[in-house]
Amino acid sequence: MSNVRLTVRVDFGADRALGPGKIRLLEAIGKTGSISRAGRALGMSYRRAWLLVDDMNRCFRAPVVATQPGGAQGGGAALTPFGLELIENYRAIEAQAAAAAEPQLQALKNSLRRRLVRPQKPRKMSIRAATAR
Repeated sequence: MSNVRLTVRVDFGADRALGPGKIRLLEAIGKTGSISRAGRALGMSYRRAWLLVDDMNRCFRAPVVATQPGGAQGGGAALTPFGLELIENYRAIEAQAAAAAEPQLQALKNSLRRRLVRPQKPRKMSIRAATAR
């Protein structure tokens, strides 16, 4: 089902949520070992990435990311066992929801209008002679 997808966000009350953006950030941290590199890979600032990690660490009873301060050896970040479990649980919810909703998603896809590709008008090309000054 190309271009039609279900996006899952889990709300934990009025001001806390977990969705695809935070999960992608966690996966990128796991891959890069760094909050700043993960943020850059996703096109976000270090500050934004750090605020999202901090929000997740405060949201749950256990931290999702453990950080190592910078210095001569350089800093770093790693997913905690709970962080890995959180990704696994979210991806399972996402897969189960997509499977359950597939018939309805297919019906929605079939009801979409096809995009009309309008032919572009040929551009006029003119060559102007250089004028002597």
